[in-house]
Amino acid sequence: MSSELLISASQKGTRIALLQQKRLVEYHVEESESSFTVGDIYLGTVRKLVTGLNAAFVDIGYEKDAFLHYHDLGPNVQSLNKLTKEVIAKRMNSGKLNNFKMEPEIDKLGKIDKVLGKNQPILVQVVKEPISTKGPRLSCDISIAGRYAVLVPFSNSVNISKKITDKAERTRLHRLMSSVKPANFGIIVRTVAANKEVEELDRDIQNSIQKWESGMKMLTEAKPRDRIIGEMNRASSIMRDLLNDTFDSITVDTKEMYEDIKGFINTIAPDKEKIVKLYSGKNKLFEQVGLEKQIKSLFGRSVSLPGGGYLIVEHTEALHVIDVNSGNKSNNEDSQEDTALHTNIEAAKEIARQLRLRDMGGIIVVDFIDMKKAEHKKQLYDEMKAEMKADRSKFTLLPLTKFGLMQITRQRVRPEINIVTREVCPTCNGAGTIQPSILISDIIENNLEYLLTRQNEQKVSVALHPYLHAYFTAGFPSPRLKWVFKYKSWVKLLKDSSLAITEFKFYDKYGEEIEIAAT
Repeated sequence: MSSELLISASQKGTRIALLQQKRLVEYHVEESESSFTVGDIYLGTVRKLVTGLNAAFVDIGYEKDAFLHYHDLGPNVQSLNKLTKEVIAKRMNSGKLNNFKMEPEIDKLGKIDKVLGKNQPILVQVVKEPISTKGPRLSCDISIAGRYAVLVPFSNSVNISKKITDKAERTRLHRLMSSVKPANFGIIVRTVAANKEVEELDRDIQNSIQKWESGMKMLTEAKPRDRIIGEMNRASSIMRDLLNDTFDSITVDTKEMYEDIKGFINTIAPDKEKIVKLYSGKNKLFEQVGLEKQIKSLFGRSVSLPGGGYLIVEHTEALHVIDVNSGNKSNNEDSQEDTALHTNIEAAKEIARQLRLRDMGGIIVVDFIDMKKAEHKKQLYDEMKAEMKADRSKFTLLPLTKFGLMQITRQRVRPEINIVTREVCPTCNGAGTIQPSILISDIIENNLEYLLTRQNEQKVSVALHPYLHAYFTAGFPSPRLKWVFKYKSWVKLLKDSSLAITEFKFYDKYGEEIEIAAT
């Protein structure tokens, strides 16, 4: 199965799309101003201890204090606190734990006020980003994720991924990791480490150790709320977790991002460096490959299925509900039972894709079309399990109930992706009345004249709907060609189907958007 990664950067952030067989399966939006990413390690301050919840609220710089439960402290939190105190006091200037004396593990059923104190500085890792009205969720069970292994300070165990089932390979990996891991560090071996050479595994661990030690050096001068170790950006983390032989290309549309991605690929998989490409086309990257249309069609309330059926996706505060409908499809199945099975199998494939696309988490209830036969229900359950295997989030899947409902729980660590698929009129802002659409071309020309003659802008570009693009470029002489004679300047027109028919944007020669006052 071929895979492609498309990365489009803008002033507001980065959009990342993962395609398999040209179909969109993951979509991420990483805002440039966003913070508190899963995996980030902060120097926090304990603000409040709530013994009734057996939890603490920790200030790491978010508008709301982050939540830290006793069960998320980890067994070796006392060792972590000791190291934090020693490094801040500059009695230690390195993250090496060779001669570090470990503290006793805490009681699994203990109380948080026996471990932490108010206003105490504490090293914490973000395990769940801020969602809705809740602040981040934290853990003191620190780990540094690499491509092949996860480094766990204050542990001495070597654990192998359960997905590596070959006994000889598990033994080999356990032996290798035990020989290369540093003292007082544990290792969790990831699935992708199977059959890898010792040099690759060792290099990966050394990179994680270097990251840990750099963080500890930063901690010596850190202030409360400072980020000590930052998780890599979303694009790099996707490549770290998913990059394999099925990847055909990684395409980016900015030179800076191209150099960053190429350097990262060279570090984790040098043989894959050649698949990184820089896009330099006239149209936007997502527009060029038809992704804008896919995104708009896949994130709506109704999602079509190939055979004519459709899904209805509803979101509530407590859970997500997905209803499967056969629609008025024509089919060649012999019976209603066969029609239901065929539509449900199609729906299972699309639902697994939708969960990844929208990053839906929590409780998901799917109302499949009723089926009578037990073997068909079993077949649907097996199909759903098979489709969900590619999901990187932890999930639990239950068989169909007697009412035809399937219950799924899926780990939620980030806010759900929500794309607005119903466009508000850009002129009336939902009021219901707009300027006559026949005048939109005149409005664009008036604004253009103002920019070129009064503001003396050079090399102006206009992003507009493909219909308007066709109007301004059609015929001879086209309206755009007339502008050349009138203003002695070539105006670049950019197709952008993400814009409404009456919406347009002007850009200067640096690619910065020019604000146009409403007329």
